[in-house]
Amino acid sequence: MRALFWLLVVFAAAVALVLFGHADNGYVLFVYPPYRLETSLLFFGLAAVAVFAALYVLARLAHHVLALPVHVRNFRKRRKRERGQAALASALQSYFEGRYARAEKEASQAHAAGASPGLAALLAARAAHQMRNFERRDEWLESAGAAGEGLEVARQISRAELALQERDFSAARDALKGLHGAGPKHIASLRLLLRAERGVGNWEEVLRIASQLAKRDAIAPAVVEEYTVQAHIALLARAASDLATLQARWRAIPAREQVQPRVAAAGARHAAALGAAALAREIIEKSLASEWSAQLIALYGELPALEATERAAEARRRTERAEKWLLERSEDPRLLATLGRLCAYAELWGKAQSYFEASLSFEETREAHLELARLAERTGREADAQSHFRRAAELSGA
Repeated sequence: MRALFWLLVVFAAAVALVLFGHADNGYVLFVYPPYRLETSLLFFGLAAVAVFAALYVLARLAHHVLALPVHVRNFRKRRKRERGQAALASALQSYFEGRYARAEKEASQAHAAGASPGLAALLAARAAHQMRNFERRDEWLESAGAAGEGLEVARQISRAELALQERDFSAARDALKGLHGAGPKHIASLRLLLRAERGVGNWEEVLRIASQLAKRDAIAPAVVEEYTVQAHIALLARAASDLATLQARWRAIPAREQVQPRVAAAGARHAAALGAAALAREIIEKSLASEWSAQLIALYGELPALEATERAAEARRRTERAEKWLLERSEDPRLLATLGRLCAYAELWGKAQSYFEASLSFEETREAHLELARLAERTGREADAQSHFRRAAELSGA
């Protein structure tokens, strides 16, 4: 459409020029003694336009000739930058394909070409790390820091990720702590810091960061639970040398986390080992009321044996409590075995034997046969004891 418009304009100008030539009788006279030049006004106008056009073309041509070195230099820079961007894209593809040697080579080319040199250096560092060339990896990380592209966060996160892959948890934590003084704020670095703190055994920080990530829905609930359980178990183990310290540590655990079976089992074992059977019993009963656990019910039956001075009356009380659980779980072999241990501790031999045999009827275990063997020895039934010992040995070797 635009070409048609300009064609019409040219035609109109030509028509106007012809009409003007026929109608105009003016002339132009140049006098330079002894010379005299006379021409029509129309010819002079056309000549002036032609001379101006020729001078304009010559001027433009001279400008391009003089600017040619600059154009060539810019062209070369542009081509170099384009080759660098192509090398960077190829390096990314090679890295994700697992071709790390080629990825590092192409990232090096992109870095030399000045195509996002900081990113190219980080990519080369990751490729070198995958090839376990740690010296070259560190050199590339330093190059990324010197690129001056505001890549410090990316560089430190890359350093932390690579350190975590090598299980160098201290180095990873130091890199992440350096991001924002007291610690990283965004989700990706918090996740990395959680792994680093867990690796160095800083369990208080593990609890804090896991809670922070859970509030932001930035981590799977199952992962939060696992890390929280591990942290509580480790902290309870550190406090297990003194009863007062253990009790304080236990009270510091939120109530909803105290009833987690593994946490409760750890707390009960440490309490029983320190002679606090009442605390151990309370911990287990509270957890079982919230969530049934075969591990805890087995531990519940072992508690009397952990305290030599415990009275048989206390064992009977526990037996009564366990028998209430049996009303709802009459076919639970672990619960039946636990009742057998409690009755044996209370010297209720007949009931103990009945419970152990009932447990075996639902699940044959080495532990139940050993308990029946010991019970038979106590009651003078040597043949039965030997039979159960042999069966326990068979199950142990199976």
